Amino acid sequence: MNENFKIGFVSFIGRSNVGKSTLLNAILKEKLAIVSNKPQTTRNQIKGIYNSDEMQVVFFDTPGIHKHHNQLGRMMNRNANRAAKETNIICLLAPCDEYIGTGDHHIIKILAERIETPIFLLLTKADLVTKAELFAKILQWKELLPFKEIIPISALKDKNIDIFFKKIHEYLPIGDKNYLIENAETTTDNTLIKEIIREKILNLTEEEVPYSVAVLIESINYDKKTNITDISAVIIVERDSQKGIIIGKQGRMIKEIGTRARADLENIFDSHIVLKTFVKVMSDWRNNPRKLKELGYN
Repeated sequence: MNENFKIGFVSFIGRSNVGKSTLLNAILKEKLAIVSNKPQTTRNQIKGIYNSDEMQVVFFDTPGIHKHHNQLGRMMNRNANRAAKETNIICLLAPCDEYIGTGDHHIIKILAERIETPIFLLLTKADLVTKAELFAKILQWKELLPFKEIIPISALKDKNIDIFFKKIHEYLPIGDKNYLIENAETTTDNTLIKEIIREKILNLTEEEVPYSVAVLIESINYDKKTNITDISAVIIVERDSQKGIIIGKQGRMIKEIGTRARADLENIFDSHIVLKTFVKVMSDWRNNPRKLKELGYN
């Protein structure tokens, strides 16, 4: 065993819409987590494995911790809390250009019970503030928790990502390179396709619609001879009015959702994608444990 090779699990936690998914995608150089300017984008833990000559890391992008109003929200918070318990390093993400609010203080209380786990503070969007503003923000956060490391980063500008990796390497345990691949469940094609479609809905629709939407993949069929992947997906909403919005006038909205999702999926799978989408009303699915399970939110 190489005594300098490190392995482990690293979780990203924080409020909704603080840049967890953007950072994960930047680190892995591929799209595993959906990105939107709307809060509560990630619902499940999205897992991806980073490999290098020095280490192998399973990253978890967790749902944003928030004040929940339904069973889905409660499940999202539970998933984020569980990830924080089960990883070697916890990374709390917070934007440099935002106030430290009640949501941040709630997360700090959760993390205060897990001081035995190394906790990093990643101050995101570091390219949007001055050095003086950044220094002041670091001082504010240092008073709240004894972070092992505080690293200002910018996923979009690739700022200090190399420093982040060096610090991860310092804190992770020595291990066998094959262990994590054999024991970690990565994000499935089914989950990835669902999230890509849901991302397009988040980006194209407004008000309550994005939060009432789920996606169910009915089938994925790949033809090796033609390099065509046939996908059938059902978009779930809670009300008829939302169904009308998703379909759009003369079917324009659902066509645009499909066109954007197909473009991303073809880049990811390196295959020609035939995507069939349908819309179904499933009333109050976010408060129904059985329906949540059917839709993959366990």
